[in-house]
Formats: sequence, structure tokens, C-alpha cells
Amino acid sequence: MQIEVSGFFGFVLLVLDVYAIVKTLQSRASTGWKVFWVVLIILVPLLGFILWLLFGPKG
Repeated sequence: MQIEVSGFFGFVLLVLDVYAIVKTLQSRASTGWKVFWVVLIILVPLLGFILWLLFGPKG
């Protein structure tokens, strides 16, 4: 199953993913967890962002 994201929705998803990556890198999580979250967000942008919202580093 492949989901194609383009147009305005693709741009919004890109902005949200960049935001999630920046917030992850600024968090106090360990380096290993930061790498895990960044790789997850890059490899599966929509699912990675949703999982980051639910379970990602908070501080």
C-alpha cells in the first residue's frame, strides 16, 4: 500500500515533519532516541509524525 502526498497537503506535512524534527533535536531525550525519532519521521513522514505526537519526547 502506497500513499501519495502532493500539493498543499504535502507542503503541510513537510512543515509539520520539520517542526517535529527540530523539537526532537531540542529535547532532553538521549541521543539514541533522538536518532530513532528523526529516522522514523524521515522514512515514514505521516505515520512518523503521528507517532511522534503520541509518544515522542516531551521535554
